[in-house]
Amino acid sequence: MTVVRALARPLLSVIFVVQGANSVRNPEPLVAKAQPVTDRLVPVLRKAAPPQIGDRIPDTTANLVRLNGAAQVVGGLALATGRGRRLGATLLAASLVPTTLAGHAFWQEDSKAAKAQQRVQFMKNLGLMGGLLLAIVDTEGKPGVAWRASHGAKATKRETKRGVKAAKREARQLAREAKAAARLAKAELHLG
Repeated sequence: MTVVRALARPLLSVIFVVQGANSVRNPEPLVAKAQPVTDRLVPVLRKAAPPQIGDRIPDTTANLVRLNGAAQVVGGLALATGRGRRLGATLLAASLVPTTLAGHAFWQEDSKAAKAQQRVQFMKNLGLMGGLLLAIVDTEGKPGVAWRASHGAKATKRETKRGVKAAKREARQLAREAKAAARLAKAELHLG
């Protein structure tokens, strides 16, 4: 791992770990802002999810805020430590969407000052989302699955062509040797 990655991952994840832990411990201050988003999101999730998962979605907004906070803590720790970093970044990106929509709906603010402040926070979260998307696709300089699959297929095709050419050369060589052996046998037959 490079020095930049070793520094960037914990720096990117620290806000999620701290704010997520605060949400788990004390969700009440966030419930009022989260309520309109959870009222819309929970029925959609329950319909889209398989029954065994949909039935386990918490009913109260406070528990949903806690669940989102727990997801941020787990994802943040995974990203910061590098263990499950891409999955952790994906979890953080998924948790950031409802957090941003609930917490920074600048379009609903009445005063210019509040609207400007919430717009800045909304754009900050967009920047965090950009960093998380980069973390999701970061393969640490190693080829990704798609690259390996396409290049593996090309390498297999190349090796197959080489094998076919080698087999043809071998067959021609064997044919020449067989002809030479047949001539030699014929010559020995005439001498004998």
